[in-house]
Order: sequence, then C-alpha cells, then structure tokens
Amino acid sequence: MCGRYRASRRKQIIEEHFDASGEEDFNPRYNIAPTQPVPVIRQHPREPRRVFSLMRWGLIPSWAKDASGAAKMINARSETAHLLPAFRDAMKSRRCLIPADGFYEWSRRGTVKQPFCFEVHNGELFAFAGLWERWRNPAGDWIRSCSILTTTPNAITSQVHDRMPVILEKSDYELWLDPGFTDVAALAHMLKPYDASNMRSYPVSSRINQVSNDDPVCALPAEIVETQRPLF
Repeated sequence: MCGRYRASRRKQIIEEHFDASGEEDFNPRYNIAPTQPVPVIRQHPREPRRVFSLMRWGLIPSWAKDASGAAKMINARSETAHLLPAFRDAMKSRRCLIPADGFYEWSRRGTVKQPFCFEVHNGELFAFAGLWERWRNPAGDWIRSCSILTTTPNAITSQVHDRMPVILEKSDYELWLDPGFTDVAALAHMLKPYDASNMRSYPVSSRINQVSNDDPVCALPAEIVETQRPLF
C-alpha cells in the first residue's frame, strides 16, 4: 500500500532528472493524497522523447461508467496487475514513472498510528513504477489517471507495512516506459522490493494525517508518540 507520498522538487529539477519536458506546471508537494493531480513521466507514443504531465492519482479504467472507484485504485499489486481488467491493458502499453522523493506509511502503537517517512539515499529523487489510463467523462472530457504498483516489503518497510511501492532502478526506466514493449513477463524482474541498504525511514509528525497540511514541516523528523496500554 502507498497512500501518501512526497514530490518536493521543482518541476525543472524533475524534468532534468528524468530527461522529460511538458507544458503543465507543478509546485513542490509534501503530502500528496489520492485523487489529487500528480506528476507523471511517460514515453511519447510516436516521438523519441519523454513527456512530463499531471494525472489524477487513482486509475479510472477506460470502460468505467464513472470515477467513483478511483480512490480505491491508487495502487495495483505487481503480481496480479497483468491479470485484472482494470490494469491489464495499461500494464502492456501504458506504463509510466511517478517521480517522488519520499513516501509515508503508518504503524499502530497502542491507540496511536505513528506515521513514518521512507526515503532513498537520504531523500534523492526516484520513480515509482506506475500505470496510466485514459477515461472520457460524461461531459466528453478526457481524464488521465494513474496507479502505483506495489510489491512485497524489504527489511526497512516490513517494520511498518506488509507491502511497499515498486521503486524502479534507473537502468530500467527506458524499457519500462517503452509502449511498444508488451512482453509483461519480461518486466517481472523490475517489480521487486527495493534494496533496503539504500533506504532509510524515520518518524514524522501527525500533521501528515491532514491532507490540508502540505508543507516542508510534514516531512521533518519527529519524536515517536508513545502511548501506554490500559492495565485492565
């Protein structure tokens, strides 16, 4: 599961890092939540260039009657995405990179759910393995949406959650983005837990619980809130 994450770099830095460009604007975010617009990198289908664009987080299948289920489609299990109608076509030819520099998970401690931030190499930019789709709403407008693939946890994330988002190696970006490469089985080696030795985690403030809080303070290290269990 990945239900909140951080993309705190400016658009220019994201574009330079992923060798992409696009016309849509993006401001640094520290508390991205489901159904919000998020930066996505995809391969142009007819030209040798990468496109930066914003998509709604929560995939809406092309055949959906409405967008009501999008909030439940923010993640797709990498082990079964190629089998499910909602993700099957996207897995074949609409794969994308979702830039981030941190993500959040919660661990229950007594009566309190303590949020933790997870980073790669102390906060460097990385890419979630993503899928994207196009859906036309009743008004006739095209909506682009995306989902983050998940996998089994590594030694760092397993301390908090039983799943983690797929973080791709830079060397895998080109093949993952190639819309002409449809051999899904050949991509399976990319969808593994990220090397735990290159990650770290730390507790953050409960401010992250409120979607309206979206500033650098959300990502700062904080003291773990300890609660005492009742004696009886």
